[in-house]
Amino acid sequence: MSALLGQADATRLPLATGSVDMVFTSPPYADARTYGIGAQRKCDEWVQWMLKVVTELTRVCSGLVLVNCAGVTRDRCYWPACEGLMWEWWKQGGNLWRPAYWHRVGIPGSGGKQWLRADIEYVLCFKRDAEWLPWSDNTANGHPPKWAPGGEMAHRLTNGQRVNQWGPVGGPRGGGGRNADGTSKPSRMQAAAENGYPSHIITQIRPVGAVVRKAISRQHTKSRADGTDEIQDYTPPVLANPGCLVKGIKVGGGLLGSKLAHENEAPFPEALAEWFIKGWAKPGGIVLDPFSGSGTTVSVARRLGRKGIGFDLRMNQCELGTRRLAEPLRINGKRPRPIVTTSEPSLFAETA
Repeated sequence: MSALLGQADATRLPLATGSVDMVFTSPPYADARTYGIGAQRKCDEWVQWMLKVVTELTRVCSGLVLVNCAGVTRDRCYWPACEGLMWEWWKQGGNLWRPAYWHRVGIPGSGGKQWLRADIEYVLCFKRDAEWLPWSDNTANGHPPKWAPGGEMAHRLTNGQRVNQWGPVGGPRGGGGRNADGTSKPSRMQAAAENGYPSHIITQIRPVGAVVRKAISRQHTKSRADGTDEIQDYTPPVLANPGCLVKGIKVGGGLLGSKLAHENEAPFPEALAEWFIKGWAKPGGIVLDPFSGSGTTVSVARRLGRKGIGFDLRMNQCELGTRRLAEPLRINGKRPRPIVTTSEPSLFAETA
């Protein structure tokens, strides 16, 4: 199976506990649209409904549950639906990660006559527990570091010279001081990146006083209650963490990845799903979208070498997604495996 579409309610999914690796979805935004099934909900109604959805998604997902959503303004009053969902989920003991923000060019007029256009949408991040993820690559969308840790300029000495933890700063390379001929030396972070060192933190537990190797750039020791030391060796990253503001993803006609996407009422661009799938869905893993619509998430997951599962309450959207997935596609020069579309839950694992 490379992709599968089915008809199901997002609060009751025919999937086993922990059976998918990541969720990326975009549910209805409060009362913004009816979707032909009366899907409009007031602010508190939306929060309570989405609490049920998130509870179900964190049950079936062993990794991150990522929800692209935005609030609405009615009668010159903003509805804090997204913020309310995060607050209520946290209050009931749910595990919540800091949200990401998708920076896009908002709908003209969305700021009304007196306020600012809405250029930000949330990507809320939920997880079943507080354990580390089994897989992630948070620099998948990153860029080469510009400066060493701490930045190019840290502080000035009494003589006015600018220094950071690596020595004098200045010049286009920065952070590593200067050679005898006056040219800038690369910082240690840059040198490590140029030599292909990976980005990671290695944590080891060793007896107190044990001899440990020096890290490439930094080492941190923390004493534990059981009488051991926790040693963290830091290796400079080849790519910098891109941060929680997702930029450069455009929307509009011809920018969504498929013409069929426009047959859905509220499509999002393939590039948005791709940004998150590359970083938090392991290669060969399973990505779920319980509000599949035109099949954007499932299509991107398949293209990136993951398996995609999409559900939608409306069978006409399952059929639309099937048409989307039937469009020409090659992965590593090979045609993908056939698509299965069904409304029969028997093809899925039993709900725990």
